[in-house]
Amino acid sequence: MAVDYATLKKGGFMRQKQKNNFSLRLRVVGGNLTATQLAKIAEVAEKFGDGHVHLTSRQSVEIPFIKLDDIEEVKNALAEGDVQPGVCGPRVRTITACQGQEICPSGCIDTYALAKELDERYFARELPHKFKFGITGCQNNCLKAEENDLGIKGGIKVSWRKDDCIGCGVCEKACRVGAISIADGKIEVDKTKCNFCGRCYKACPTEAWDTVHGYIVSFGGLFGNSINKGETIIPFIEDKEKLMQICDAAIHFFEDNANPGERFKFIIDRVGKEKFENTILEAYNG
Repeated sequence: MAVDYATLKKGGFMRQKQKNNFSLRLRVVGGNLTATQLAKIAEVAEKFGDGHVHLTSRQSVEIPFIKLDDIEEVKNALAEGDVQPGVCGPRVRTITACQGQEICPSGCIDTYALAKELDERYFARELPHKFKFGITGCQNNCLKAEENDLGIKGGIKVSWRKDDCIGCGVCEKACRVGAISIADGKIEVDKTKCNFCGRCYKACPTEAWDTVHGYIVSFGGLFGNSINKGETIIPFIEDKEKLMQICDAAIHFFEDNANPGERFKFIIDRVGKEKFENTILEAYNG
């Protein structure tokens, strides 16, 4: 009987050089796996693979040397540990994320919660080509958001609160982009320089800042055969529902305009940046 390699690849089973051997990519959300899942992955790698796993560049796990005849048994064994196969090919891939504000002192948003929401909304969605989301918690950009088709970076918009300020100047020293200045006991924030890193607020001993946590979204990143840094259209997005509307709009633009095998960046270039920007702004403005 003929082997349907396309369907196997869609379900995460990628052909190896070795005949009838597959490297199975697993579904991992935001880089997080439980100890129970890890134990089951190790068990399956020992029993059905060659005893090792590969950690991919996009926070997934692959189990190499799965035999063709064992595929169904492997899927059943993984399910016992709440582990699912991932996806390959022309569809929404693994949602990557750093640890975010729940763990990292620099984090500005809950990256894992957002990764789970995006995963539930988009994972494995069929598209003309692969589409990658990446979420990073702050301007340290550990997840390199701009390398993704759609990158999300956490940020904090700040507003100085005079009554709680003791004039220590820590915020001015903490700011890496020179957006804060102090004159006559008054703090000024140059909004044209502020990159929403939140370092001033985090460094302040009296929390003399009103804050809004939000998102900086970039589009059209690539880091493969072609390299392109994703570009931002809206400087700062405060509302998560608006963020989701923008993500929906980007996916729909991809679906409506892409040729088969054409990456998001090249669609934007071919159709026109102005048209794409208008699509995103319309979604943002409701």
